[in-house]
Formats: sequence, C-alpha cells, structure tokens
Amino acid sequence: MEANAPIRIGVAGLGTVGTSLVRMVARHGNDLAVRSGRPIVISGVCARDRGKDRDIDVSGMEWFDDPVALARDPGNDIFVELIGGSEGPARASVEAALSTGKHVVTANKALLAEHGNELARLAEGADASLNFEAAAAGGIPIIKTLREALAGNTVSRIYGILNGTSNYILSRMEQDHIGFEECLAEAQRLGYAEADPSFDIGGQDAAHKLALLTSIAFGTEVDGEAIYVEGISSITSADIEAADELGYRIKLLGVACRTDSGIEQRVHPTMVPRSSAIARIDGVTNAVAIEADFVGQLVLSGPGAGGDATASSVMSDIADIARGDRVGTFGRPASDLEPYRRAGMRTHEGGYYVRLSVYDRPGAFAAISQRMADRGISLESIVQRRRAPRAAPGHERPVEPAPVIMITYETTEAEIRAALETIKTDGHIAGEPQMIRIEQFT
Repeated sequence: MEANAPIRIGVAGLGTVGTSLVRMVARHGNDLAVRSGRPIVISGVCARDRGKDRDIDVSGMEWFDDPVALARDPGNDIFVELIGGSEGPARASVEAALSTGKHVVTANKALLAEHGNELARLAEGADASLNFEAAAAGGIPIIKTLREALAGNTVSRIYGILNGTSNYILSRMEQDHIGFEECLAEAQRLGYAEADPSFDIGGQDAAHKLALLTSIAFGTEVDGEAIYVEGISSITSADIEAADELGYRIKLLGVACRTDSGIEQRVHPTMVPRSSAIARIDGVTNAVAIEADFVGQLVLSGPGAGGDATASSVMSDIADIARGDRVGTFGRPASDLEPYRRAGMRTHEGGYYVRLSVYDRPGAFAAISQRMADRGISLESIVQRRRAPRAAPGHERPVEPAPVIMITYETTEAEIRAALETIKTDGHIAGEPQMIRIEQFT
C-alpha cells in the first residue's frame, strides 16, 4: 500500500455495528483521513439480505454474497468481520483474510475466546494485524489500555462489569423492587436482551470477554474453557434486599487475578461495597478496573454495547492499521504467550453470603452451624429473616421453611461448597442453597 493511498475496507456483516460503521465513515471521512494519515473508504460489503433497508448508502461499494470471497478480494486492505459466532462464516472468513496477509479487525469475542491462539499465530506468520478492541466492553478502550498504555506495568488483577444486559437487570431489581423474570422481560422489550438471553444472563458473554482481557493482562494463551462461570438467574429479590441491608450491591463480575499457583478466572454474581467504584455502575453500562504496580487502580466505564459505541472501537483499530501502528494480537508475539496455568482453590478474601430455606424445627440451626464448623468455616453472622407462625395446639400443618442468611469469614471455595452439599443431604433445608461471594473492592 502506498503511504498516502486510500486504505480500503471490506465489511462483512451489516447489522447494528456494521451499519453504524458505514455511517461513521460517510459522516467523518475527512476527519478520519487527517487522524489516520490517509483516506479511509469502504470498498466492499457482505450481508445475508441485499434487499433489506438499512438506511445507509452502499451504492458505491461492491456487494459480496460470500464473506470468504470478500476476505480474499484484493480490492480491500482490511477485512472487518462483524458476522459473529465462533465457527462457520466468521471463522472461515477471518482465516481466509489472514492467510492472504490481509489485516483483520473483528468484534467477535466468541471467535477469539475459542480460536484466538491459532488466529494470533496465523496473523503473526502472515505479518498481518488482528485487532479486536470492539470485542470486549464495546466502546471502552480497554484493549488499547492494557496492550499499550500500561506496557510499563505488571497487572495483578482485572475485574469488571462486562455484560450490560445482566447489569441492567440487577440494577432494575434493586431500584424498582421487582423480580428477575419481570426485569428480564423488560430488558427484552427494550432490546437490551435477546429473545434467547441465556448467553448474557448465564455469564458466557462476560466469560468470553474476560478470557481476552486475561491473555493481554497476564501474557498467557487464551483459555476460555478455564473460567468458572455462574449466571444471575438464581438471584432473587431477597438477595438484593439483604445485600442492601448489609451495605452491598450485587453485580455480575468477571474477575481475573495472578496468584502463586497460576491465573484465576471467574464470572459470577458478587456482592461489592456500595462505596466502591464498581458498585456505582448502573444500567447497561460496562466498567473495567485494572490493578497494576505503578498506576495503582484504573477504572474505565462507558457503553458496553450498541452500534455506535462498538463501531467507534472498530474504527479505532482501523485507524491504528492505517497509521502503521502494529502490536501483537495479545500484546506480545504469539510465540511468547505462556501456556495458561489455572490457579488452585484459595482463600476468598471477602467471605461468602449464604441464604438457606431452613425448616423451623428443633436442632436445624445447630446442625447447619456444625456442618460449617466441620469444614473449618467461621460464621460472622446468622440471621433468620422471618419465622413462620406455629400451628395452634391440636392443629397439625406442614413445617414451613424460613429464610436464613449467613455471612462467613474468609474460607475457600472448596470448603464452602462441600459444607453446603452436606447440609443439603441432612434434610434441614428446602431447595438449593444460595451462595454469593463478597468482594472488598475500593
């Protein structure tokens, strides 16, 4: 490519993000040319339906029905993959582009979480860039911050709200005192949640993003399978109210940290102090906190999804390539990424919140407390939320369970889970125990 020649973009996928990208180039073309050092033009596009009204002008762009053909087409310099999915056309087209030495920009977190190591090696062997700012936290420049701005730091922990749908639901449950199912239905009506929301509320979306951030932060190969994942569907209004009374808010967090035994990665509901920065993030907003040796703590927040915000991150990657800015896919050469080593179970610094539905009968509390003690777990507090009225003498009725909340001191994940499994078999509780980690973030 000549130094001042236009850089030509092929865009596969004209959904919300793709159409926003086309509009951005049309609206800010002159500014983009100045900031990038060369004109940026979209030369080709690909989507499933040619006839769909997308409210954008694609008349001057070559239309491709096959994204792999667009990826291989010599008429573009950068292939932008906005199809989605870890297999099929998305994977095939990205591999085709890199195999021809073409730069790739993608917003596809699932693809990179599952195949990022191989794709990074393919890009490096072809002397091509593989950029993915839009794949984690939407419009927040977290990838650039980790790969470039913090190059002189050693990161010890990274955590954040990485899924706007879940954060919206938990925020609404707390603020409007309504249940999970009602909040989910509202999120779907507003377009914040898909018709099948399991990927978001189940934690998998956040886990894919966390896998990418972990690799960059700690210099390890991507391992999306090594993440402990737990969603928010078990969170009830009782948990939200209890958290508020205890001075916490419940957030679905992705957490990765360096330990003596390896790297720990987990996604799960977490109680965080109301005074902490991460607790103040409401609605569909995302936030990522980084703890490093020289800068201390950084917190970046902003829109985690949406066409315009995500297209902004896609354009950031395109501009980097146009300027000739090159950096390893995960912040260093693919050959220098260390094999991922999963951390062993360790003491959880903040303890645990446990909610049980306990049958109101003699010996139940003593048995539960003993099971905890048997596993070396100390209880900071134990509270019975309400007591079912006893039947009048001579009138028998079933014993009703009452909610009991326990807060533990520091213990390990293995011990608390083992204790709860034993408590379940004793027959003193109804249903499944609820367990939420307590994190002491600042």
